[in-house]
Amino acid sequence: MRRRCLILEDQALIGMSLEAYLEDEGFDIAGPFTAAAQALDWLTRETPALALLDVMLGDGSCVAVAGELKRRGVPFAVYSGLPPGGEVPPELHGVPWLEKPVSRETLTRTLHQLTRAAA
Repeated sequence: MRRRCLILEDQALIGMSLEAYLEDEGFDIAGPFTAAAQALDWLTRETPALALLDVMLGDGSCVAVAGELKRRGVPFAVYSGLPPGGEVPPELHGVPWLEKPVSRETLTRTLHQLTRAAA
């Protein structure tokens, strides 16, 4: 069964690359969304199985999306150019943090771990 993964990434080329790679890995893709507002609008109608979120976006941060995903029990990972640590909002506590660039193997392993943990 293919799981739907929401991608929130404001860099179009990175988003399209993630989409193509994750589709090849057996995921259905929601997005890629380039702004938190777009993802939140989509979330009014749908719920993904998991998500991959960039922290800093053109319209702010991913915190509102992360909060909504946590509220619904949807597992997600952060995929960001920012290193983990420092002042992390509560919505991002306890989630896998992948610092760009990351190998495809690491990305795939992390997403499969999220889907297994949610099952």
